[in-house]
Amino acid sequence: MKSIRTRRIIMSVMGVLIGAVSVAIFKMAAFGVDPFQSFMSGIDRLIPISFGTLYVIVNAVLLAFSLIFDRHYIGIATFINLFLLGYVTEYSYKFLSWLIPEPNFILRIIFLIIGIVIICIGSSIYITADLGVSTYDAVALIMANKWKIGKFKFIRVCTDLCCVVLGAAMFLIAGGELKAIPSIAGIGTIITAFFMGPLIEFFSEHIAKKMLGEEHPAKASESSE
Repeated sequence: MKSIRTRRIIMSVMGVLIGAVSVAIFKMAAFGVDPFQSFMSGIDRLIPISFGTLYVIVNAVLLAFSLIFDRHYIGIATFINLFLLGYVTEYSYKFLSWLIPEPNFILRIIFLIIGIVIICIGSSIYITADLGVSTYDAVALIMANKWKIGKFKFIRVCTDLCCVVLGAAMFLIAGGELKAIPSIAGIGTIITAFFMGPLIEFFSEHIAKKMLGEEHPAKASESSE
């Protein structure tokens, strides 16, 4: 049991770090970030504090939601995500921007593809570890497993779309130009909004569960049954 617990903790940290780096890669692609980061980009434009600190504040609010409706999803991974992801994203992006200041169109497409794949892999790993998920992931999981509204993958599409709309609206309210919206809510955002839920489920089944080495399904896959 101790080895399984250790494996879950390692998977939780790995999932969060992979997710953080993937957001930086999305920013390098400039075709739009994932839906939650689209929301974060909009509110970041509206509120003049560092991204890492703002990420902690927003997730603290979502944490309160989870504590009220289903504490099962709150665990080690939740707090790793809350306090680590924003800052790792911020400094990963600075490093990639220093390494490749002006990526050409082909490189941006490559960044987009890599970003989509690894953000879904990272999400599947820490969800399967079942030591708590990100406060944002918990919203869709609670709706699927606690409130029984529908399957996780479909609810995730709805919450993702809400994030994109709110993010774009806040970006414009903060004075952002309409032509600049595709950089935070573009083709990459659309792809992840419609396919992130199903891809997380796919990678949970084919990668994350095998890493865990257990036959018991994780919460993300239970919601799809």
